[in-house]
Amino acid sequence: MDARLKEIVDNFDAMKIGADEPFRFHCTMCGKCCINREDILLTPRDIYNMSKELGITTKELFETYCEAYIGGDSRMPIVRLRPRGSIKRCPLLKDRKCSVHKAKPTVCAMFPIGRCLMSEQDGGSFQKMSAGQTQYIFTNPGCGDHTETHTVREWLGEFGIPLEDEFFAKWQNTVVELGQFFREAEKTTSGHIMELAWMAALAGIYLNYETGKDFMPQFEENTKEICALLELASVSGGVVKANG
Repeated sequence: MDARLKEIVDNFDAMKIGADEPFRFHCTMCGKCCINREDILLTPRDIYNMSKELGITTKELFETYCEAYIGGDSRMPIVRLRPRGSIKRCPLLKDRKCSVHKAKPTVCAMFPIGRCLMSEQDGGSFQKMSAGQTQYIFTNPGCGDHTETHTVREWLGEFGIPLEDEFFAKWQNTVVELGQFFREAEKTTSGHIMELAWMAALAGIYLNYETGKDFMPQFEENTKEICALLELASVSGGVVKANG
């Protein structure tokens, strides 16, 4: 578990905030939240939205602005914006302004609000999470001022982010389920085969989108196809099944 996630887990009760609970924050456009950043993680929907805003393909956006790595805990391909220079500046920051402001990554749009889904284990098996289980936290932004009062509901509404975000729930379930698959596969599978499996997941789930078509149907189809592909590979002996 990385240091930031551990901090949230250890202090969750103190950081938790209700949907209609007020918090004080005013963004002064100082740009501090766009530097010293190596943690602007992207979902497939973020990549789709930014690509559409910039008028480029998802592959072009990835190659120009992003990088991927395998999560230490999730063992899933993780995509983040690739920081630039000694100050680790967001590559989409232009003249101290976000060049994709209307379609900025969800973690940026929500800042300083964060969210999570609390998964439950039933007899050791993973139970799918629903959007209604979403919980929110408020983190000290370290910038801006306190001249404005907002609620989580209002804050998310500014960027059209629903309180009960169905995509967020589906994405988190996908991360957990594929993470289980990859962790089990690593126990018995060669490094080369694992690399191929990770590359397939990266391309299939994050990048296989046409911005002229609606996102959600494509995401659901991509998820279905990559799970079927990995299942086929497990049956044929390339990797093992998550359930053994």
